[in-house]
Amino acid sequence: MTLSETYHQIRQRSETICSKLQTEDYVVQPIVDVSPPKWHLGHTTWFFETFILKPYVTGYQEYNPEYNYVFNSYYETVGARVIRTDRGNLSRPTVLEVYRYRAYVDEAMMNFLCHETSPEIKELLILGFNHEEQHQELLYYDIKYILGHNPLFPAYDHAYHSPAHEKSPTANFIPIPEGVYEIGFSGQGFCFDNELNRHKVYLNAYEISPNLVTNGEYLKFIEDGGYHDFRYWHSEGLDWVKNNHIECPLYWHRVDEQWQHYTYRGLEPVKLDEPLCHISYYEAYAYASWKGLRLPTEFEWEAASNKFNWGLRWEWTESAYLPYPGFAKAPGAIGEYNGKFMVNQKVLRGGSEVTPPGHSRATYRNFFHPNLRWLFSGIRLAR
Repeated sequence: MTLSETYHQIRQRSETICSKLQTEDYVVQPIVDVSPPKWHLGHTTWFFETFILKPYVTGYQEYNPEYNYVFNSYYETVGARVIRTDRGNLSRPTVLEVYRYRAYVDEAMMNFLCHETSPEIKELLILGFNHEEQHQELLYYDIKYILGHNPLFPAYDHAYHSPAHEKSPTANFIPIPEGVYEIGFSGQGFCFDNELNRHKVYLNAYEISPNLVTNGEYLKFIEDGGYHDFRYWHSEGLDWVKNNHIECPLYWHRVDEQWQHYTYRGLEPVKLDEPLCHISYYEAYAYASWKGLRLPTEFEWEAASNKFNWGLRWEWTESAYLPYPGFAKAPGAIGEYNGKFMVNQKVLRGGSEVTPPGHSRATYRNFFHPNLRWLFSGIRLAR
């Protein structure tokens, strides 16, 4: 596809995700980690306006200069911004006005893309495409949290179906020999800067499960009192359980002696054979400890990733989110994209059922704080 075709397809997908929402759904922010869908639509538009149109289109007129304050996320280089906790207070601009903003910027972008672009601009465009795809996945997370914490448990889409889970015919762990493995992105195509530089790591011999942990397997941990047994938890994790009264994965509810969970179709019985979802690193670690096993490191996961199916859940690893050898932040605002978050977070590998098609790869390093679980996260065990 051409750059203009790719731009149009990606921009349209964001609006398609939101097409099933009511106006009121666009403005809710139940917790700090969740951004209102309206804000995502505005922020991804601001990205193209700020990093493409303003610097590279002579005479471009901003739609509204105040939107830099409203829709900037965390770019200190670009100026002041609404703090994250206040995104839900933005009753203005209205949803209609945000869609007008998107249309205004889209028209300017399509006109711009009619002309030949330099390698520098093309690189920024591709980053913008991948940035919007990241927000498409976040839209799915945030919409589920917003509707899943509405007392009525309204459906987002009655026709939604999770992809089929291709379970390995064997439960035997996959042996991986000791040796030196190359880790990180190489070759042609796009990657984020945190996937660079490709480097060698030595791994002891290990084994990794061909399958993700299922709801039924995790339910045994719950029934065995796993949430109340200090032996399986980090001290910080156990404090998180106690302080937040955690008894089960996010979206699970005990209704008439039956476990149910909120899905995009509404509240439904938990299917025991489906891959577990929406758990924190703390819970993943505790479950692995209960099983007498462990989580793989991100390097172990990548070295073995061609030997199992992945992509339904982001899989917690035992690795801290740190820079690879030789990592360097780009100058300016683009350099703020990943590097400044390399502290106090855990790496997840793989992808999820709501990751945009073609967006993930074996070297992709997702990262979140260990207490978060509104993302589509699961568990793969190692030993």
